[in-house]
Amino acid sequence: MAALPINIRRVETKADFKAFFEFPWTVYKNDPNWVPPLLSMRHEVFDKEKGAAWEYLEGDFFTAWRGDKIIGTIAAYINHRHNEFHQEQVGWFGAFECYDDHEVAAALLDTAVTWVKDKGYSAIRGPQTFTTHEDVGALVEGFSRPILLMPYNPSYYPRLFEAAGFVKVMDMMSFTYDRETVLSSNALERLDKVTTRMMQRNKITVRRFDIKRKSEEFALLKELYNAGWEQNWGFVPLTERELNGLIESLGIFLDPRLVYFSYVDNQPAGFILAVPDFNQVLQKTQARPGIPEFLSLIIALFHWKVRPVMTWTRIPLMGVKPEYRGKGIDATMYFNLLRTILTETPYPHNDSGWVLEINKNMIGIAETFGGIAYKRFRLFEKPTGA
Repeated sequence: MAALPINIRRVETKADFKAFFEFPWTVYKNDPNWVPPLLSMRHEVFDKEKGAAWEYLEGDFFTAWRGDKIIGTIAAYINHRHNEFHQEQVGWFGAFECYDDHEVAAALLDTAVTWVKDKGYSAIRGPQTFTTHEDVGALVEGFSRPILLMPYNPSYYPRLFEAAGFVKVMDMMSFTYDRETVLSSNALERLDKVTTRMMQRNKITVRRFDIKRKSEEFALLKELYNAGWEQNWGFVPLTERELNGLIESLGIFLDPRLVYFSYVDNQPAGFILAVPDFNQVLQKTQARPGIPEFLSLIIALFHWKVRPVMTWTRIPLMGVKPEYRGKGIDATMYFNLLRTILTETPYPHNDSGWVLEINKNMIGIAETFGGIAYKRFRLFEKPTGA
């Protein structure tokens, strides 16, 4: 019997949104690597009324159906701040979820392409849901459990994008460090001497986050964040509201041992920050629609505080002011933080990602310190014909 035709619907009603919102739990039902988010976390991403990024995003959500069965989702949107900051005219797609079906994927992606074209933009890029501070890219190598705030998808997604005419525009890499491997190689002792000489030569000092001056430290972090990332490909400065939200989120997981500031001649020059991998807690929690959030939070709290399961950290943020680049500040901060993680904390594993494939300096530092590239993420792009 012939398959039912595919019907693409724009999300307009509460019932539409419920189907869109809950679909990932169906797609990843039998995938042991997927980490279900807390329902409140997912709502925060898609809430156009409350989400800080939706102050400058414009977009729609879509679902694909065969009869009364939902078979895919996608979002099409314009990031106006991105286009203003980078002088580009691109639209984006995100929230892409689909079974391994070229016909369904093509229908979803064509819908996003047409939506962006109708807005007058000449290219569409993705997947990204929805900014560079959230899920960026499709996983193309290293299909293991995702680290906190990193994307995960079935291995067939890149093939579906390419079949629909999308091509690679940029790759991002994640590096991993293992305590036993790094310590047995004596790399820390060797790099300590190199780093010390570099710091003396360029008058660099580093220090940890001072928990007694929490407000002032977060203010400094906010000051350095946008300046330090300004020249990164695809980066868009955070708004004040987004920065405040980022700081509020970081405050929940803050371990002062995992934040370093750098100075040159006593002037703030950069920062680096790591966080425990809360995805390990979320994977134990297994939040899902139909389970009250307070029950999920109780389970999460147990695996976070009572019987901790976190053995990984991730370094998601590092930045150096443009005027201080080229002095080795990034390497000195990276070394001090990595040494702390591997020798002073209960976390034997670290993920340093993502790193743009064109950031040869950072890739060189990661490899010098013994990092192994173990995951690769890809952004795809396609002309719209506009």
